Amino acid sequence: MSLVMDRASAQHGLRAGAIVLVVFGLFVLLGLAGIGFGSTWISLDKVLHVIFGGGEKSERLVVLQLRTPRVMAAAIAGAAIAFSGYLLQRITRNELASPGVLGVVDGAALGVVLFLALYSNESNALTVPVAWQPLAAATGALAAITLVFILSGRQASSAIRLILFGIAVAAVAKALTTIFMLIGPIYQAAQAARWLAGSVNAIGWSEIQIMAWALLPVTAIAGLLARELPPADLDDVSSRSIGLNLPVYRVAVFAVAALLTAIAVAFVGGVGFIGLIAPHLARLLVGRARFAGIVTSMMLGAMMLVGADLLVRVAFAPTEVPAGTVTAIVGAPYFLFLLMRKDKTNG
Repeated sequence: MSLVMDRASAQHGLRAGAIVLVVFGLFVLLGLAGIGFGSTWISLDKVLHVIFGGGEKSERLVVLQLRTPRVMAAAIAGAAIAFSGYLLQRITRNELASPGVLGVVDGAALGVVLFLALYSNESNALTVPVAWQPLAAATGALAAITLVFILSGRQASSAIRLILFGIAVAAVAKALTTIFMLIGPIYQAAQAARWLAGSVNAIGWSEIQIMAWALLPVTAIAGLLARELPPADLDDVSSRSIGLNLPVYRVAVFAVAALLTAIAVAFVGGVGFIGLIAPHLARLLVGRARFAGIVTSMMLGAMMLVGADLLVRVAFAPTEVPAGTVTAIVGAPYFLFLLMRKDKTNG
């Protein structure tokens, strides 16, 4: 019996590994397509030639200074948001949990809009370094998730209660964001509106460097916390028997998930539903395998935002349409599908 279980486990591991490799290959191809497509088409061989140090001056400018930063920013942010969603869905044991549903994205949006309102001048320029923007988003995100926990009170371990209060907090944050945009100058509203929709077209290497360095330690901490996710599936009493303080662990996971999302959306804007869809699709592909699930979720999240940006860039050229509009159009019906399926299951 044990031999059969070991063989089944090994087969499942090989299958999950193969799926991860396939997803990685698709991610690389999509990234190269994102660099090649645009107002000027650059073939795959020329893109690779430029990446490895060759190419003409004009091709190097387009590939290295205009499109590669855009693709990298979308990939890094999409992966971070997807990792956040994976953690939230596992810790709440609810496939509907995501940074957006729990108020993290809208809290971060409110933080950034307040930041823009306080530190933008009439020339539409920041009066402080852009490096402070992730801090503003993180503050807003953590404030939102903290408020959700406070409102949930002693029943904070209830996933449904957290989601309901998260939706309420997100609605309030969204309303406040709209108010601050309406009472501010036109330049502030225009700048904030583009950020809220989610766009990666204006990101350069300096912003990518800040985002990557900010995400690196948070991602490492999230990886360490993820090692305890299987026992976190237990109830409070069972988890305590194996030495895991589940309430404290749950708060730590929520805080790290909020930071992952906050840092990402601080640069790419309030893109929605990636943290909901990517972990769910990863679970369909590789099951509940922890490492494969995390890696697949992150790659799918990266592909979603890179693909959304590529789609709007090709379909609406030369107009710059925010990539977040695509994730919202796709994600909203998918969320409703999950909600109705869960309602049928419970009913």
